[in-house]
Amino acid sequence: MASKTSELKGIQWLFPLLAEKNVDYKKEFLAGLVTFLTMAYIIVVNPNILSKTGMDAGALVTATCLGAAVGCFLMGFIANLPFALASGMGLNAFFAFTVVLKGGVSWEVALTAVFVEGIIFILLTMFKVREIVVNSIPTSMKHAVTAGIGIFIAFVGFSGAGLVVANESTKVSMGHFTPTVVIAAIGLFIIGVLDKKGVKGSILYGIVVSSILAWIFSIIDPEAAAKLGISLPKGIFKYESIAPIAGKLDFSVFTDVKGLSSFFVVVCTFLFVDFFDTVGTLIGVCSKANMLDEEGNVPNVGRVLLADAIGTTAGAALGVSTVTTYVESSTGVLAGGRTGWTAITTGVLFLLSMFFSPIFIAIPACATAPALIYVGYLMLSSLKEIDLHDVTDGIPAFITATTMALTYSIGDGLTLGILSYVIINLIYNAVAPKEDRKPVSWVMIALAILFIIKLVLM
Repeated sequence: MASKTSELKGIQWLFPLLAEKNVDYKKEFLAGLVTFLTMAYIIVVNPNILSKTGMDAGALVTATCLGAAVGCFLMGFIANLPFALASGMGLNAFFAFTVVLKGGVSWEVALTAVFVEGIIFILLTMFKVREIVVNSIPTSMKHAVTAGIGIFIAFVGFSGAGLVVANESTKVSMGHFTPTVVIAAIGLFIIGVLDKKGVKGSILYGIVVSSILAWIFSIIDPEAAAKLGISLPKGIFKYESIAPIAGKLDFSVFTDVKGLSSFFVVVCTFLFVDFFDTVGTLIGVCSKANMLDEEGNVPNVGRVLLADAIGTTAGAALGVSTVTTYVESSTGVLAGGRTGWTAITTGVLFLLSMFFSPIFIAIPACATAPALIYVGYLMLSSLKEIDLHDVTDGIPAFITATTMALTYSIGDGLTLGILSYVIINLIYNAVAPKEDRKPVSWVMIALAILFIIKLVLM
């Protein structure tokens, strides 16, 4: 378990990771590797999305890896927690398709909006605004967030395996029984059996075996494999300069009165989505790993949020969209990661991937799907900690857990959950006997008001 920073002094207070003793480095490294493998897809997905704005695709690969590494190092050294960071999915799509392509904003100005968002987050963190919000969320909601993230990442896994596909009539439906489904199923069985037998690194073994099976299939039938998103590594070494996109912030927007209002809306949207995605991820992962303190709060939460904020600012300067804490960190935590060494391991692997990106990019979605599905199953067990018979806790918990997957957004699920919690409990308190009333913090009420304004105006 990470050391309490309040008990440290000097260099150890600044970098609490250095105060860790009796660390199982093998387990921490393995956890970092598992986390990296489950989120390595961002190395290819992020450049693919952001390059549609006209940004250099090769430079984006390097910048994505650098931004992730910086975020992971910050998390490891100053927060001493096993959470990994990288350019956020959803936020990168908003950056490319809504802000740049639809809104007509240049990618340089969009990067500036991300940079400003990061600065604002740093200030909010220093004044403990974000910390107050995280700690004000009720325990039942924290368990609901854990379960919701479990359903969410399991859905991502089923989708990556091809078992769940889009359907215009029913939104989603079951996919065909393709080789990717078989590969993912084999990986899931391996993880489950090995974990039942207490074998360390079961998740990693599942990913490795699934990757090898996928590559064998690609050798046997390259054309069919390619249609399913499977291909062999195209080489081993490759490096691209970040010069075309690094440091390309455009502050001229502040002299354009007409464009300043739309710029403000973009910054606020980045702020809102990133804020609550991060909050949901931190609460969910910590809750499942039994890392919450005796008061049910995230340990070192101020430092965690500061690492996240600085990571976003640094990422924008490097040339990528918002850097945020990844839900895939849960795979590493459940593989045994408990300290910042897990995050640092993941960061080092991102640095190495700048030079070995063809190998990591070739790991298909069906190979990481078993890890996501299994971790989702494990995280769903948090529901048993909620009194579902008490509607004041049960209904908000249900809404939170289900809408995270159904809206494909941790932030949206948390928004709807908090809204329902506040409304239901305020109405109940108005009619219930005094001794049965449940206190609702002013922070939760303020959040609910902000969410209503956001839903109406944005």
